[in-house]
Amino acid sequence: MLSEENDKVRIDKWLWAVRVYKTRSLAAEACGAGKVLMRERKVKPSRGVGVGEVIRIKGGGMVRTLRVKALAERRMGAGRVPEFMEDLTSPAEYERKREQASRAGPLVRSRGEGRPTKRERRILDLLRRME
Repeated sequence: MLSEENDKVRIDKWLWAVRVYKTRSLAAEACGAGKVLMRERKVKPSRGVGVGEVIRIKGGGMVRTLRVKALAERRMGAGRVPEFMEDLTSPAEYERKREQASRAGPLVRSRGEGRPTKRERRILDLLRRME
């Protein structure tokens, strides 16, 4: 955690540190693709984020809204995350995500069909991305 509240941390580092993304490069990629918004504007991975700012993240079929409570540059355990961010995402958004997942059903291959072909694999990947 940083000492002064005036400090800023790169947004890709912060998103990785509070476990929104599994790797920092995934966080930077999401910023570059326009999936991370601050004040309704796309941000670059190097953009500084400060305490009290609101971040919107598009992905996984929903839009998450997070408020920065404290700054962090190092990844932390999941139990400490609530000290650093507040999830402002509406319960309706999570419910909509659950409904989408239940409607789609699991992507499962029947036993004995073997490995998917290259074409089948591409189709499966497309279906997973659409969820």
